[in-house]
Amino acid sequence: MHEHDVVVIGAGGAGLRAAVAADEEDADVALVSKLHPVRSHTGAAEGGINAALREGDSWEDHAYDTMKGSDYLGDAPAIETLCQQSPDEVMRLEHEGMPFSRDDDGRMSQRPFGGLSFPRTTYAGAETGHHLLHTMYQQVVKRGITVYDEWYVTDLAVTDEDDPEERRCYGCVAYDIQSGDLDGFVAHDGVILATGGPGQVYDHTTNAVANTGDGQAMAYRAGAPLEDMEFVQFHPTTLPSTGVLISEGVRGEGGILYNAEGERFMFERGYANNDGELASRDVVSRSELTEVNQGRGIEDEYVHLDMRHLGEKRITDRLENILHLARDFEGVDGLEEPMPVKPGQHYEMGGIEVDENGETCIEGLYAAGECACVSVHGSNRLGGNALPELIVFGGRAGWHAAGREMETAEIETGPGASTGGPELDTPVEPGAVAPRSESGNVAADGGHEAGSGTRADGGAQIMGASETVSRAVERERDRITEFLERDDGVKHATIRGRLQKAMTENVNVFRNEEGLKQALKDIRETREAYTDVAVFDPSRTFNTELTHAIETRNLIDLAEAITLSGLARTEFRGAHWREAHQERKDEEWIKHTMLAWNDGEPELYYKPVILEGENKTYEPKVRSY
Repeated sequence: MHEHDVVVIGAGGAGLRAAVAADEEDADVALVSKLHPVRSHTGAAEGGINAALREGDSWEDHAYDTMKGSDYLGDAPAIETLCQQSPDEVMRLEHEGMPFSRDDDGRMSQRPFGGLSFPRTTYAGAETGHHLLHTMYQQVVKRGITVYDEWYVTDLAVTDEDDPEERRCYGCVAYDIQSGDLDGFVAHDGVILATGGPGQVYDHTTNAVANTGDGQAMAYRAGAPLEDMEFVQFHPTTLPSTGVLISEGVRGEGGILYNAEGERFMFERGYANNDGELASRDVVSRSELTEVNQGRGIEDEYVHLDMRHLGEKRITDRLENILHLARDFEGVDGLEEPMPVKPGQHYEMGGIEVDENGETCIEGLYAAGECACVSVHGSNRLGGNALPELIVFGGRAGWHAAGREMETAEIETGPGASTGGPELDTPVEPGAVAPRSESGNVAADGGHEAGSGTRADGGAQIMGASETVSRAVERERDRITEFLERDDGVKHATIRGRLQKAMTENVNVFRNEEGLKQALKDIRETREAYTDVAVFDPSRTFNTELTHAIETRNLIDLAEAITLSGLARTEFRGAHWREAHQERKDEEWIKHTMLAWNDGEPELYYKPVILEGENKTYEPKVRSY
């Protein structure tokens, strides 16, 4: 058993920042990650970090752009916190040695990005996330923070009171990928989830294979609600063959989108008469797919992104990595010919419900980064706002978990913040079908089973942190042993493939009621098939089949959450397009879609969006570019 004050799960940008912040408060901190920190998916972020640094710009303008980009579903306290603190965090990175690109006068370069009214995106070539990870990991090493890399966290150790708001998280259980050992981690002050998004729910994604939404699924089953999961961002420029991201920085520098007829369709077809290629991502993605669906796509699949006119010097100075990606994965020389691009799943705007300090409704459990929903991004994230979210809210979660006194959060969390919600008409019963005897946080009957035990009268026993974690370890040990000892059944890859196909076909950029209901049927089938999942590799060391099988359960839960939330929201807002609902319905839908896991049954409810900021109220307006 390992014991620390604060345990951070995930070592990407949010996790590294949280660990350093907690260390700043003299906490004993541990980072637990299934990857080595510099292999985290933050390293794939290419474009940059939004921060109001220059004369003529302001945090207020950044906040307005972000609220507009969110289609007025972001919460003002979170948005304003992001925009106020981002400049200080960027300067912190600068002082820690991050190699930002420079203008001739020595200042950090900033370039235009989609949806921004000012060129406020700082960057480091087209490898901003890569440099961010290395800079922050250096600080972790410098401070001597304990890192458990290649330890896969499979479960949270949470008490089991009936009311999730009365539960406490005491730690987690992790599987040592190298040795095959299972062990517990006690966190005396707090557990911070920083595990990234669920990109592997889809088969065409910019996300790494490791992005399976583990933190979101574990928190959901432990009782922390998921918020706004229907809002999935599809990035407009990914390589068709692989889903590899082509940075928005290409368009920020002046790259142009063309259809098969040679039209600069963002302007010529009237999709974004003012901003063109630099409209927000949801607008550009829908425009591209409309061109393809109406027969103006290239090979009926993609459009062209052209940067040749920028010149070799500018491209190699600011976008050199893009040349390598296009050449390596598509065989295209970006200096000589346009690159093929199409939309691909990129980012989950929704996630674990948290407040401005990263707290969930479960005492001792925090979340930051893409796995969390604070909500900064609302229904659509602006490019360049993900990295500041990592460092701003990762830092705040780390400080708060370690005991720093901070202002009381304005954002409420937990089912107690509910404004109620109607029953949702679904074609199948959603929720848990527990694999064999148990599955993670789920008991055999599909209900919550955390580590504290219960009395005969149904009340929670009073147990300490160590015993709570020990019970969770024993439960996970039984589950993993059962996986390894079973020699017949269904391969996880078969189930995952069916799940990804269902989501890509029916819960993509364009959605309708029939498709969403079909997806729920398909997800139910994968959930039932998962009861027979088997791991055919009996080894304990580096058993990727075992870890992928555990991940697949998480993907099933999150795919269902995305689809249920999408079916519930009968409007067109941000990244959520509904065929029969082609308008934004402000009177009805300026509210967050919430899902709580109650005894294995997803419960839908809503809570209001906070549009009242520090000095102004953000009035919803028509979002045009």
